[in-house]
Amino acid sequence: MTATLEPEVGKSRRRKEDARLIAGRTRWTDNLTLPGLVHMAVLRSPMAHARITNIDTSAAKEMPGVLTVLTGADLADEQGSLPCAWPISEDMKSPDAPAMAVDKVNFAGEAVALVVARSAYEAADALESIDVDYDVLPVVLDMAAATAEGADLVHADLGTNASATWVFDSAEAGSGGDVEQAISDAEVLIERTYRQQRLIPAFMEPRSVVVDPTGEQFTMWSATQIPHILRLMLAMTLSVPEHKVRVIAPDVGGGFGGKLQVTPEEVLTFLAARRIGKPVKYTESRSESLLCAHHGRDQIQKLTMSARRDGTVTGLKVELLADMGAYLRLVSPGIPILGAFMYNAIYKFPSYRFVCTNVFTNKTPTDAYRGAGRPEATYAIERLMDELAAELGMDPMQVREQNWISHEEFPFTTVAGLTYDSGNYEAATAKAMELFGYDALRAEQRERRERGDLVQLGIGISTFTEMCGLAPSRVLGALSYAAGGWEHAAIRMLPTGMVEVVTGSSPHGQGHETAWSQIVADQLGVPFEDVEVLHGDTQSSHKGMDTYGSRSLTVGAMAVVAAADKVKAKAAKVAAHMLEAGEDDVEFAAGAFRVKGAGAQATGVSIQDVALAVFAAHDLPDGVEPSLDSEATFDPENFSFPHGTHLCATEVDTETGGVTIRSYVCVDDVGKVINPLIVEGQVHGGLAQGIAQALFEEAVHDESGTLTTGTLADYLVPSAADLPSFTTDRTESPSTTNVLGVKGVGEAGTIASTPAVVNAVVDAVRHFGVNDIPMPCTPMRVWQAIKAGGAQ
Repeated sequence: MTATLEPEVGKSRRRKEDARLIAGRTRWTDNLTLPGLVHMAVLRSPMAHARITNIDTSAAKEMPGVLTVLTGADLADEQGSLPCAWPISEDMKSPDAPAMAVDKVNFAGEAVALVVARSAYEAADALESIDVDYDVLPVVLDMAAATAEGADLVHADLGTNASATWVFDSAEAGSGGDVEQAISDAEVLIERTYRQQRLIPAFMEPRSVVVDPTGEQFTMWSATQIPHILRLMLAMTLSVPEHKVRVIAPDVGGGFGGKLQVTPEEVLTFLAARRIGKPVKYTESRSESLLCAHHGRDQIQKLTMSARRDGTVTGLKVELLADMGAYLRLVSPGIPILGAFMYNAIYKFPSYRFVCTNVFTNKTPTDAYRGAGRPEATYAIERLMDELAAELGMDPMQVREQNWISHEEFPFTTVAGLTYDSGNYEAATAKAMELFGYDALRAEQRERRERGDLVQLGIGISTFTEMCGLAPSRVLGALSYAAGGWEHAAIRMLPTGMVEVVTGSSPHGQGHETAWSQIVADQLGVPFEDVEVLHGDTQSSHKGMDTYGSRSLTVGAMAVVAAADKVKAKAAKVAAHMLEAGEDDVEFAAGAFRVKGAGAQATGVSIQDVALAVFAAHDLPDGVEPSLDSEATFDPENFSFPHGTHLCATEVDTETGGVTIRSYVCVDDVGKVINPLIVEGQVHGGLAQGIAQALFEEAVHDESGTLTTGTLADYLVPSAADLPSFTTDRTESPSTTNVLGVKGVGEAGTIASTPAVVNAVVDAVRHFGVNDIPMPCTPMRVWQAIKAGGAQ
C-alpha cells in the first residue's frame, strides 16, 4: 500500500458525510422501523401555571389502536426528576423536574399525559379525547418583577423565584482591583441595560427518540448531542443499571445546544417502552419543538463601564438577571456563568465584578444555545465600546485598539483570571478593515448624513474572543460542574491496513468523520480513504463527553492524536524487529518505518505491513502483544481562545425602519485549520444565527404565558434570501496548549455577528439621538427609536 505523502491537514476536503446526507441515504432516528414498533404522542398543558385537578383518560383508552394511556400520577413513582448537572452554588434552589407533571404544571407545553398507539395518527387522535381540568394559578413572566418583594411564586415551596446568585469579583479573586473604586474615580461612566431576547434552537431535524426494550439491554436511538451523558443520566434518574442501557445517536440534523439535554420525552419514551414491552417511537412536531424544547438566552444585562477621558477603560460591572424558565435543565444554571469570564473580552480591564441571579418564571426552561453565555458577554462589551466611543467623540475602532491586548503581551492573564495563550488582534483587524474598505465607508456615511439621505449608512464593529474546548476538568470542578472536560478516542488497526477511529465526540453536522480522517491520515501516513470514523454509539464508543462548547477538535481530536502516538509506539517495536534493528534506530515518516539515516529510498516497512504482521503474530519480539490497537483520554490544560474582527455595513431606511445588510466582512483566527471548507461552513452558519438574533428571531409569550411564536410563520428564522453574501478570511496564531495548534470555530460566527449588526444599525441612526434599539431590530423598533430620538 502506498503511504500518504501530501499532507491532509489544511486541505479543503469535501465532507465524507455529505454523500449520504445529500442523497438521503442516511438513517435519522425518525426513519427507524423495528418489529412491533408503536408510537407515542404527548398531551401538553395549554396553561402556564395551574394545578391539575382531574385527568379523564377513559375515552382515550377506548380509541382504536391505543395500547396505553399514562399520566403523571401513573409514572410518579418511577420517573424521578430530570437531572441538573451544574449546581453553581451550595444554596442553589433546584425544584423537582418531573418528565411529566403530576399535580401542577409550570409552563405552557409541559407534558400532562401520553398515549401509545399502533400508529402515530391513532396516538395523536387519542390525545383529543383526554379531558384535563385545571385550577389556574398566577403567572410569573417578568424577571425583574419575579425578584421583587411579595412576587407570585413559580414554586411556592421554595419561598422565592431566585434560584441562585453567583459572584465573581476581581478584587476578591486577586486578579484585579476594586470596581466600585474605579467607578467612583471615573472620568467617564457608561451605564446601559440590554435585553438578550429569548431564542429557540431551530435545528433542521426535530427531536426524535426510539426505545427498544426487547433485548438484553434497553437500546435508545435519539437525535441527541450527548449519547454518553444521556446514557449515564438515564441510568441514574431511572435507577437502571448503566450497562443495561445503550444509547445511539445516528446522524443528527443539527443541535446548536438544543439537543444538549436529557429531555422529558426521552425519559417518557423509555418508561412507556418498559411498561408495554414493545419498541416505542416519539418524534416531535415543529410546533412542539418551538413550544417545549428548551429555549436559549433571555437575560437582562445591567452594565456599568468606567473610563478615563482619553478612552482607557478602568472598570466593568455586570449585573445579570437570567431566566431559567420553570425548571433547571441539564446545564441551565451554568450558562450565564460561562459568560462571566468573557465580559472583559480582549480588553485590559484593571477591575471587574460580575453578579448573576438566576430566576424562575412560568416559561419553557432555558439551557444551552449556540455560544452559551459567550455571545451575551460579547454583545454587552462590544455595545459598550461603541457607546464609550460615541461619548468621547472617538472612532469606535480607535477605542478598541487603545484597550486591547497587544500581540506582544501573550500569554496574558485577564482580570477574570483566564490565561489567553495566543492571539493577534492587530493582524485580524487590519485584514478585516482592508477587505471592508472601512475608511471609504466612513466617508460615504459622512456624505449621506450631510445631505440628509433618507437611507442612512451604519458601520458596526465587533472584536471578540471566546473560551473554547470545554474544559479542563479541574476548572469545571472548581465551577461545581458535575462532569469532567476530558475526551476519549481509540484507533483500531485492521489486518489489511485500514484504520477505524472511535471517538467520544458525537457530531451533529460538524464534519468529524472528515476532519478526524484527515488528522489520522497524517498521523499514521495512511490514505484518507482508508480511515473510517465510528461515533455516537455507547456500545462501540464506550467512553466520551460528547459535543458542545466548541470542544470536539481542541479536546476530542487531541485524544485521537494521543491514540495515534500510542499506535506508532507499538508499531515501532515490531517494525524494528522486522528491519533487524534496534527500536531506537528506526524512525517513522510518511507512513513507513526506516532505519535512521538510511534515506527515504531505503527499504522500510509501512505501518500497514506492521498491522498485517501483528495480525499473523508469527514473528513478534518477545513480550509484544499481537495488537496495535490503542486508546487515549485527553484532558486539556487550558481553554483555547479563538478571536476575530467582524465588520458590518447596514443601510437603514429612516422612513420605514427597514434594515438591509450591505456588506459583512469577518476575519477569524481559529488557530491551525484542519479543513478550510468545513471552517467556512461553520463560520457561515454561525453568522446566519447571530444575524438572526440581531434582526429576526424572538420567542414571545403573551400575558398568560402562551407562546405566541409557536410556528415558523411567527418565529422568524431567516432564509438564504434574507442574508447577504459574506466576505470571510483568516489569520493564524496557533494555540500553544495542544499539539495541532487548533482552536474552536463552531460558535465564533454566532458570538461576533450579533453586536456587529446591532452596532451598525444604531450607528446609522445615532445622529437622530438613538443609542440603543432592542433586539431583534425589526423595522417597527428601528422606526420607533428614530421617532423617539427626535427625528422629524
